[in-house]
Amino acid sequence: MRLDKFICKSTELTRTEAKKLLKSGIVTVNGAIAKDPAMQVHENNEVAIEQQILSARQSRYIMLNKPQDTICSNVDEVYPSVLHYIDVDKAFDLHIAGRLDADTTGLVLITDDGRWSHNIISPKKLCQKRYRVWLRDDIDEAVIDKFLTGVQLQGEKNLTAPARLDIVDVREVLLTITEGKYHQVKRMFAAVGNKVVGLHREQIGNIALDQSLLEGQWRYLTEAEIASVS
Repeated sequence: MRLDKFICKSTELTRTEAKKLLKSGIVTVNGAIAKDPAMQVHENNEVAIEQQILSARQSRYIMLNKPQDTICSNVDEVYPSVLHYIDVDKAFDLHIAGRLDADTTGLVLITDDGRWSHNIISPKKLCQKRYRVWLRDDIDEAVIDKFLTGVQLQGEKNLTAPARLDIVDVREVLLTITEGKYHQVKRMFAAVGNKVVGLHREQIGNIALDQSLLEGQWRYLTEAEIASVS
């Protein structure tokens, strides 16, 4: 974890205030003065401000049922950030592990543990994400094999990674992918001549959206859910 972030997790200081504090030369790491905000510190490092040892609060792991017309960002833009729904201290210090488009609903995982979220968003980890998709046109069963072998997205050099398609109804399917390309689900169906008219994420890895959560509601992850991401 970055040293400035560690200070923020251990105090009430903002990131800007933490950086000013570091410049003053009163922060030490293992007894040595530390001024670099980007310095990496770990659990076994002793970080102190004027010899007062800091202890970072426990990392937070949250699932949210994302409403439509919200964005997965720490900054409000055309639509408000989903972090407005999270009623915890310093909610905007959290980040989203795998974003959704503004018009997409469903499971969003939110944390302040960068190593944990890396295991979700890193392409090398092949973390599965399952979406419920509603389509403009009836689905052709041949698309199952096309998605399994990969399709060519506009503007991409390589085919998509193998994806699983399960047909629920002629215009409703479940799609499981391991990538996170820009607008990937919409672009995959566009590549086979169809159009997504509704999109809802149901699962990330082994973590499924809690069906008791209404749109905009959230809860902390269980220990088992947290441990399932590795």
